[in-house]
Amino acid sequence: MTATHARPHARAQARASAVRDVLALVLLPLPLIAVALPGTFASGGTRRWFGGRGESHRADAQAAKDAAAAAFYELDTAQRDLRISIETISAVDSTPGARRAVDDFAALGQRIDEASDRYITAVDAHDLDRDDLEASVATRARGELDRAKDELVRVKGDLDRFAQGLGPLLDKAETQLARLAPAVERARQALLSASNALDSVRSSGLRADHLAARLAALAPELTMLNQGAGRHGVAETLQRADRVLRDAEAVRAEAERLPERAAETDKRLVSLRTRAQALTNRAGSVEPVLSELRRRFSAACWQDLQPVPEQAAISVRKAEEKLTEAAKARDEQRWADATALLSTVRALLNTTDEAVSAAGDRLQRLNAVAKDPQQEIERTRFAIRDAQRLAMAGRNTPDPRHARPLDDAVGRLERAVAGLESRHPDYWHFLMETEAVRNTAAHVVEQIREERGAGHA
Repeated sequence: MTATHARPHARAQARASAVRDVLALVLLPLPLIAVALPGTFASGGTRRWFGGRGESHRADAQAAKDAAAAAFYELDTAQRDLRISIETISAVDSTPGARRAVDDFAALGQRIDEASDRYITAVDAHDLDRDDLEASVATRARGELDRAKDELVRVKGDLDRFAQGLGPLLDKAETQLARLAPAVERARQALLSASNALDSVRSSGLRADHLAARLAALAPELTMLNQGAGRHGVAETLQRADRVLRDAEAVRAEAERLPERAAETDKRLVSLRTRAQALTNRAGSVEPVLSELRRRFSAACWQDLQPVPEQAAISVRKAEEKLTEAAKARDEQRWADATALLSTVRALLNTTDEAVSAAGDRLQRLNAVAKDPQQEIERTRFAIRDAQRLAMAGRNTPDPRHARPLDDAVGRLERAVAGLESRHPDYWHFLMETEAVRNTAAHVVEQIREERGAGHA
């Protein structure tokens, strides 16, 4: 507590006197008080006591002074204790509620200073130990000291109520402070684990330069953690500890997985290289297939497959180039680059595989339909009839939204079947038409089921 007063030395003496008075009342043995009061005063001593009512006024004034000193001491102690709580909150919490609490405490501090000024002024104004103390002066001193005490008690009550209202803020702040040391220690341990994992990986021959760089970037963060919350604040230190923990654990996890990643990369390199060689051999079989398609079927059945051999050769060659780049990236332990290149190789080989397979599948399907188109026709008619039965279930007439596409599908199938009667039937067009008809029927079935399901719901 700091009280602004014109006589700072006298104030300090008054405070010390007030505290000593309180301690004297608490520590003086009770029998000694009983013996000292009547004996000392009656023997003449060092002061001249007034008898009767005059001495009673002096005693009342002294009692008021003692009570005021006790109130002053209690308020000072309460303010000191509460200041610790406020400093704890302000160190951790920067929310509007916390800032408001700090401002309110400062306002209370001003009231405490004013009440303290009034008390010290009353103590300074009256020397209750004077031999010639008049009864009127003692009475006035008592009144001023009583009023000073009452004001100290009122401010103490306001201070206590303010302290009670700080409960949630203080609990939150103490919780964060309780988290601080464990959070910092966890961050340090995570950094140590990451460093150990990195050393282990390097000892196996893997450089892990990118992980070492990421770990080195955390060194300044560790320095600031070691400087403590006193310099950087509790909230910022907690956030930093969490960030260091997360980043260090990520480095450790990647370091521990690095040997597995290297082995997986090696395995993929071998697998994709083998697959590329196999596709090269398979691509060589496309030309004989195309030759048979050209010989037995109309141009519409195979024209779209003409570029397949050349495209397959280009794709396989490009895949092999990317494999070479991926192998170099792996040797240089550029794992991200190696992974990306291997993904490109896989996509190229998948596309080539589909194109090469398409030629053989086309010949197989065309052979089947040329030999017996009736099987494809019946399969498609069954799909239409199944959709029609579902559309008529529980109805006298079908919903036009369902009937129209099914009627169109019937007509489309009839036209496709009629196309087979030409001299050079386009079997591939026929297969595409029947597949489209079946897709239409399946869509109508799905639509009906969704509508009926929604109706029941």
